[in-house]
Parts: sequence; C-alpha cells; structure tokens
Amino acid sequence: MNIGYARVSTGLQNLDLQKDSLKKYNCEKIFTDHMSGSKKERPGLKSAIEFSRSG
Repeated sequence: MNIGYARVSTGLQNLDLQKDSLKKYNCEKIFTDHMSGSKKERPGLKSAIEFSRSG
C-alpha cells in the first residue's frame, strides 16, 4: 500500500491539491497536517511513520 503525507502552513496553500496529486501516485492512505512549518511536532507525519512501521 502506498501512503502519502501532505502539509500546508498558510491559508494560501491548498491541501486538497496536494492530496489529489498524491492520489495520482496511487496513495491509498494520506496523512495531513495544517500547521506552521516552525512547529516541530507534526501529528500527521508521526501517524504516517507509525502506520508504515505497523505494516
């Protein structure tokens, strides 16, 4: 299974466009974060890593 990760940090960026691009690469599971790039904790990325390790 292909997984993907998308993150936006401003209202000018479009999370749906990123998710659509990942779907074109057959990503079946997509994790996301909507937060500033200056924050170190990214729960969506952490979930993606944990998901990939579990399977």
